Amino acid sequence: MSETFVVIGGGVGGGTAALALRSEGFTGRIVVLCAEPRPPYSKPPLSKGVLRGEEDADRTALRPPAWYAKKDIEIRTAVSATDLDTERKIVRLSTGEDLAYDKVLIATGGRPRTLPGADGVPGVFTLRTVEDSVAIARQLGPGIRLVVVGGGFIGGEVAAGARTLGCEVTVLEGQSSPLERLLPPTLAGLYMRLHTEHGVTFHTGVAVSDIDDGPRGLVAHAADGATYPADLIVVGIGMVPCDELALRAGLRVDNGVVVDEQCRTSAPDVFAIGDVANAPQPYLGRRMRIEHWQNAQHQAKVAARNMAGGSAEFAEVPWVWSDQYDTTIQITGKPEPTDEVHLRGDVDGWNFSAVLTRAGELAGCVAFNRADDVRAARRIMTDRLPVSLEHLTDPHHDLGELAEAAAAAAPKEYA
Repeated sequence: MSETFVVIGGGVGGGTAALALRSEGFTGRIVVLCAEPRPPYSKPPLSKGVLRGEEDADRTALRPPAWYAKKDIEIRTAVSATDLDTERKIVRLSTGEDLAYDKVLIATGGRPRTLPGADGVPGVFTLRTVEDSVAIARQLGPGIRLVVVGGGFIGGEVAAGARTLGCEVTVLEGQSSPLERLLPPTLAGLYMRLHTEHGVTFHTGVAVSDIDDGPRGLVAHAADGATYPADLIVVGIGMVPCDELALRAGLRVDNGVVVDEQCRTSAPDVFAIGDVANAPQPYLGRRMRIEHWQNAQHQAKVAARNMAGGSAEFAEVPWVWSDQYDTTIQITGKPEPTDEVHLRGDVDGWNFSAVLTRAGELAGCVAFNRADDVRAARRIMTDRLPVSLEHLTDPHHDLGELAEAAAAAAPKEYA
């Protein structure tokens, strides 16, 4: 009898997993449940090209519908999973149906954090879906006063896109510096400078207590009594994993669905990937959730292989990127605020990287328009290439050449 594999989630992880199952030779039934009214799509363009009106929302789709039909993959849009019975192996759908499965993949992602009392207030948005991006884009334009709550990558991309369209942008960051939990102060300061040089008003240490929609329009109120009037407010203060389904199913949950190196949950034949999965990160020496599309995409391929009978393990040095103005910011490894910073390149020209070291070892790399350095640093960490700290921190040594030389000279286990 043919098996049925159910994929719960219509993001890049869910869509990639369904296609990868076919590549792995699975010939049974595949059903993908997409809570949104569209097939699986990629989210990065939502805070970039779609927000700026430069990219059609429909072009975010991973594949056209005909592609899934050709692969005999059932895409069910506007349908979500409401319950998961891991003993009877049944997924209860929002339509009231029960869908039997042999194996199931949870790829439910996350939802934006919100401010108390801000839900439903006209002109106040979060950004997670195509509909969110399109709705925000309709209101952006010259002279529009936009307040962005949160100075992380989502907030930064929204601010950059809005400035490109002529908006007056104010960013309110609750921490003492943007990306404070991730970047050393030197780099956080440069990130903020990038925005101020483009005309963004950046306030740090501002805790927004509530948002008022009064006769004069929107006003963001800070805990210290300061007020920030706006025509439009976008809240970008992070996300929380959509792990409620797993909780109800009795799976192990701890800041997301806990999985092992093979993306397996605590229940037999149940897997989880992407933003919702709390997975071991061997290169970091701990487990954590990583909220980035590449992580979801690559985990999806590992999960698909294992659902199809394999035993692959997911192990990657984390890598994230963000496009803001004409600058591409890339981060690899897992930087911490206390890391030592070693700059190389042209800081004033926004073409530089920072090698980050911790306890005498390479901990990560942050680059502004310098992708080759990130690529080299990631290779050094991935292959554990023996590159000396002296050379890593010397800006006169090219990181790519160091990686090549170390790989050529290292024993085979490093190559």
